[in-house]
Amino acid sequence: MSEDTSADSSRAGTRAAERREESARDGSREPSRAAKDPRREKADAGEAGRDSGDDKGAPEPKKDDRTAEPEPRTDAEQHDGPVSEKDALRSLVEGGGHADAERTEALRAGALADEIARRLNADASGTRIGTLALFNETVSFGGGFHTGGARTGGPRTGGASVLTMDAAEITDHTELFVAPEDYGEALDALSERRVLVLTGAPGSGREAVAVNLLEEALAMGGEGAGCRRLLTPAAVLEAGWEPPVKHSGYVAALDDGSPVVEKFTSALLSGHSHGTAQWAAVVATLRASGCYLVLTGGHDLEVLAAGPGGDQVARHPLAPVDPLAVVERRVLGHGGSPDAYAELHALLERTGAATALREQPAARNAARLASVIRADGDVAAAVAQLRDPSEQVRAWFNRYRAPDAVAFALAAAVLEECGYLTVADAAVTLRAALIEPELAPPDLRFGDRLGYEQQWIRLDVPAEGGFGAPRVRFRNVLLGQVILAYAWNLLDGRRDAVLDWLRRLLSHRDLEVRARASVAAGVLALADPHYAVHRFLTAWAGSTSWPLRQAAATALGVAGSRPETAEPVWELLHQWAGGDASAYQRRLAGTAANAVGGLLGRTAPDKAVAVLRSALDREDDWGTLPSVAWGGVHLSHQGQTRAVLDAYLEWSEPQDLSPMVVKALSAFVFAVSQPYQEPVLDSADARGHARVPGVPVLLSELPLHRDRLTELWARALARKPVQDSALEALHEWIDDYADRSPGSLDAIGTLLVAVARRPGRHRERLTWWLERWARDREKPSAGAGRLLRTLERAR
Repeated sequence: MSEDTSADSSRAGTRAAERREESARDGSREPSRAAKDPRREKADAGEAGRDSGDDKGAPEPKKDDRTAEPEPRTDAEQHDGPVSEKDALRSLVEGGGHADAERTEALRAGALADEIARRLNADASGTRIGTLALFNETVSFGGGFHTGGARTGGPRTGGASVLTMDAAEITDHTELFVAPEDYGEALDALSERRVLVLTGAPGSGREAVAVNLLEEALAMGGEGAGCRRLLTPAAVLEAGWEPPVKHSGYVAALDDGSPVVEKFTSALLSGHSHGTAQWAAVVATLRASGCYLVLTGGHDLEVLAAGPGGDQVARHPLAPVDPLAVVERRVLGHGGSPDAYAELHALLERTGAATALREQPAARNAARLASVIRADGDVAAAVAQLRDPSEQVRAWFNRYRAPDAVAFALAAAVLEECGYLTVADAAVTLRAALIEPELAPPDLRFGDRLGYEQQWIRLDVPAEGGFGAPRVRFRNVLLGQVILAYAWNLLDGRRDAVLDWLRRLLSHRDLEVRARASVAAGVLALADPHYAVHRFLTAWAGSTSWPLRQAAATALGVAGSRPETAEPVWELLHQWAGGDASAYQRRLAGTAANAVGGLLGRTAPDKAVAVLRSALDREDDWGTLPSVAWGGVHLSHQGQTRAVLDAYLEWSEPQDLSPMVVKALSAFVFAVSQPYQEPVLDSADARGHARVPGVPVLLSELPLHRDRLTELWARALARKPVQDSALEALHEWIDDYADRSPGSLDAIGTLLVAVARRPGRHRERLTWWLERWARDREKPSAGAGRLLRTLERAR
C-alpha cells in the first residue's frame, strides 16, 4: 500500500448509516418513504435481474422490515461457519467499534510499511545479498580488525613484553602521514606529560598518529632509540616497572572489550589516591628514562582515563581525517600537479571509490584503496569488496559480540531513520532478552559508543536552527537488511529472542515503528521463506490481532517481491484464500487479500485479483467481503484501478442475485466510497495519477475509466441489496467530494448521462433521486440540481 489509510476512510460507511438513521426520523431520505412516490415505484420496480426493458424482480422491502431491531452482529473473527450476507454488508457499510479502529490503524501502518519496503527493494535493485553471501566462507574483511596483538617480523626486545618496529614500518606510518586536526596540541601534551591517551574509532589511524607523535617527541628531545609496541600494557601499572629500552617511544593498544582494559580498570578503580599514585609513578619512570608512552583505544579507554589518576596523563580524542586527503597523499605524495589531482578524483568517482569512502570514511579504508591505485590494481574490484555489506556485517559481528552492541545494531537495522531515542529504547528491550535478568535497569549509553562500535551508523541532526530528534541511519543503505539476515541465520541461540522482540514492536504506539518492524519480518522471511511461514508468518496471518495480520501481509509482500521467492509466496496466498469457512481460515484468507493489495499487487495485478476472487468466491460465506473490498481499494490506490474494475465487471457479469454478483458490486460501492489519503512517505507510485487527497480515487480517475465505471454504476444502482449503498455513495460524490476535485461534477454528469441512456429504468431512477436531493428541506443539493438539469438536456 502506498497510501496512508486514516480513520476517515471508515467514516464514509458510518456517514451512510447515520444518514439513514436521521432520515428514519424526518423522512427526508428514507427509501421506504420515498417508495410511496409513484415515480420512484416506477423507477425502482425491483430490478433484481438484468436491467432491460422488461424489468422484473422482487418487490421493495416493507417499511417494517427496515425499522425492525437489527440482529446482533456476527463476529467473523471468532465465529466458525459461514458469515451471513446481512452481517457482512452491515460490517462493510457501518464500520465502527474497537476491531474496526484497530484495523484502520493497522492499515495505516501497512501503508507506511509498503512504501518503506518499496524503497528497500529499490535500494537493493541489482545487488545480490543474503544467505549466499553470508555463508560464503571465502569472504574476509581485508586487513582484518587489529586487536592489539603483535605483528610478525621485527626482533623482540626485553623478552616478550615489547616488539621493536622496524624502519620500513615506521616509514610507512610517517612518510606520507596526514596529520589530523589539533595534532600539534597532542604533540605538546605528550612532550609535557610523557603519557598520552589517544582515543578514536578502530581504523581511524590511531597507530599511525601514535607513531608520528612518538617519533617527533623523541626528535625534539634530541635522542631516541625508536618506537616499540608494548605487548603487555598492564605491566606499566605494576610496582617497579621500568621501560625495557631507555629513550624509546612506546605504543600500546587497549581495544574496547580486551582483557588489557579490564586489567587497567581493575588496577585503577581501587581508589582515587591509589590510581593517582600509580599514574604518577608511571609518568616519573618514563621521564627518568627519557621515554614516552601513547595508549591507543576507544570508548573504554576514554572512560578509564577520565577516572582516578587521569589528571596525571594527557588525553586527546582523535579527530577524523579526511579519507580523500589520505588517498591523495598516498598516491600523489607531497607534490602532484593539478592535472594529477583531477585525474585521481575522476578515477575515484568513476570507480565508486568516492562513494565507498563516504560510506566508510575510516583512514584504514582510504589507505587500502590508495595501495591498490598505486599498484595499478583493479580499483573497481577493491571498491566492490569494500562496499559489500555482507563483508562489513560478517567482520563486525566477528568483532562485537556483546549484547549491548548487537542489540543496538539490530534495533537500528529494524528502525533505521527513526529517532535515536526510539531506536535506543528498542535496543534496551532487546538487550534484556539477550542477557540474564538484572536487578536494576542497566546504565546504557549507546550514543557514547556509536563512533567506536557502530561506525556504519551516523546520527543525522537537524540543520542549524532546526528542531527535531537525531535520526539513526546507516552509511550504506543495504546494511540494515544484511544485519538482519546475518543475525537471523547465524545467531542461532538468539533467534527466539529476536523474533519475540520483533513481535512486541508490532504493537508499538508509534506506527512507524510498527511499519518498520513488519518490513524487518519480511527481510527475515527472505532468507528462508519456508521456515518463516511455518515459524511465525502463518501464526500471525491467522491471529485475531489486526497488527499481527497486517505485519504478516507486509512481510509476505517483502518476501514475494524478489524473483527467487515470488512463486512460493503466490502459491501460499492462493492456498490461504481458498480455505474453509472456519474463523481461522477466514482470517488467513483476509490476510491474503490484504497482502495482494500491497507490494505484490503493485507489480502483478492480474495475480492479485485472482487471489481476491479466490478469497471472495466462497458461496454462502460472506466473511471475507470486507478484506477483499479493502484489497481492491488498496490496489486502485496503487495505480491498478483498471485491473480492479475489470475484475468487478467480470465477477458481476451474470447480473443476477447470486452471491458473487452481490459481493463484487458491494466491493465496488465500497471502493467508490473510500477517500484517498496522501501517503505518510512520498510514494513514487502515486506520482502521475489523478489523485486528490480526501476524494475517492475512482472519482478522481473517472475520466480515465469512464466506460468501466459507467457499467459498474449502472449495475450497482439497479439491484438490491447494493442499490441503497450505491445511492448513498453517489450522493456523497455529488455533495461531499465533487467540490474538492475540479471538474468532478461535470465528469459525474457525463457518467450519469451515459447510465441514463442504457435500457431499463435508469433515467427514471436517477431523475427521482437527483430531484429528491436537490429539494431536500434541510440541505438542498445544488450539485444534484445541476446534474438534474444536465440529464434533462441530454434527453
